[in-house]
Amino acid sequence: MDDKQKKFLLAVARNAVVAAVKKHRLPPPQTSDPLLLELRGCFVTLKNNGDLRGCIGNFVADKPLIEMIHNMAIAAATEDPRFLRDPITHREAKKLDIEISVLSPLVKTDDPLSLQLGIDGIYIKKGFAAGCFLPQVATETGWTKGEFLSYCCEHKAGLAPDAWKDPKTNVYLFTADVFGEEDF
Repeated sequence: MDDKQKKFLLAVARNAVVAAVKKHRLPPPQTSDPLLLELRGCFVTLKNNGDLRGCIGNFVADKPLIEMIHNMAIAAATEDPRFLRDPITHREAKKLDIEISVLSPLVKTDDPLSLQLGIDGIYIKKGFAAGCFLPQVATETGWTKGEFLSYCCEHKAGLAPDAWKDPKTNVYLFTADVFGEEDF
C-alpha cells in the first residue's frame, strides 16, 4: 500500500472511532481503489500515550478492506472486553493513536520456531481455545520465539504455556502491513 492509501484508511478508522464513541452511525466508507476493495483481514489498535485502549480484528474478511477497517475501528473503540468497564470517552478519542495491521492469509506451520520475530504474527488454536499476537508484539516486548509462543498460549488462548509444542495444537503464521498515524 502506498502512503495515500494508508492515510485514507487511517482517516476511515479515526472517523469511525470518533463517531462510535459519540454513538453516531456513519455509513460505510466508499472508494473505487481496487486494493482497498480486496477481501483482507485486519486489526485496528488504539493507544493513549502508549497504553492499549482497544484492539480488535479479524483474520477472515467477509467485506472489502475499507469496510473491515471501519468495522474493526468501531469494535476496538467500543467492544474490546478488556476495556468495557473503562470505555473510551469522546475527549480521549481525539487523542488516541491509531494503528492498522493489514494481514496476509494464515499459513499453518508444523515448525512454530520457524517464525521470524517482528515479521510473523501467530494464531494458535486448540479445540475452541484460540489466541493471537500481531507481529509487532514480539518487537514491543523483546520476547524470544519460545516466550512469544508461550505467552500467546497462556495469556491469549487460555492454554498451557507449552501447548504450542502439542501436535494437536494448530499454529498459524501471518505477516502484516503495519502503519499508524505517527508514521505520518
